[in-house]
Amino acid sequence: MNVGIIAAGHGERLQAGGYLQPKPLVPVAGRPLIDHVLAAIEASGLTNVACIVNEQSRGIEDHCRTAWPSLDFNFVRRTTPSSMESLFTLRPLLGLDGQADRFILLTVDAILPPRVLRGFIDAATRCIDADVVLAVTDYIDDEKPLWVQCSDDGRVTALGDAARGSGLVTAGFYVYANRIYDEVEAARTAGFTALRQFLAHLLARGYRVAAASVGKTVDVDRPEDIATAEAFIRGGYQ
Repeated sequence: MNVGIIAAGHGERLQAGGYLQPKPLVPVAGRPLIDHVLAAIEASGLTNVACIVNEQSRGIEDHCRTAWPSLDFNFVRRTTPSSMESLFTLRPLLGLDGQADRFILLTVDAILPPRVLRGFIDAATRCIDADVVLAVTDYIDDEKPLWVQCSDDGRVTALGDAARGSGLVTAGFYVYANRIYDEVEAARTAGFTALRQFLAHLLARGYRVAAASVGKTVDVDRPEDIATAEAFIRGGYQ
């Protein structure tokens, strides 16, 4: 399974708090933010990584290739208007063909225990009929969480406001089937501007969406999130 990383955000809220590096290079517990995602990828046994960075960022590619020689990177540098468009831009880099009909997508700001990604991939592999598998968590500390409601068998039945108060939110990483790219033009025509809107679109169109619980993860978007993430890491990811 190949890996895609969305690392194209500008990190405006972090910059407003005095963090002037490109968001993927903001230090968290002594390591650039992107290293925490890459550590999980390496621990999972995956090696092929496609990553989108914005055109204003500098130094990300060199850092990744130097610090992570065990991973095979393929970068695209493009400033996109949304996380959805970043996902669409990654398509040619993901090696999607008859031999690779699924991929895992991560956002650069997810802090997760390295061992968790392998467990999530294994759980997603067991969801053989799912077009999308969402990593979900009951740890909720986001300004705008994407709520997820599931049936007893793990099938996602509602997203967003319709699932508010369910006790579960997305954790920032996903497994997708290649066929979701059939919906690119429909999503653009609808004027969607966020990945969460695209997920809701897939659900509404009858794509099979499942969820797998991954425990606590921390999303780093604001300066105060860094302290939360560092405490999480120092505490052994508890």
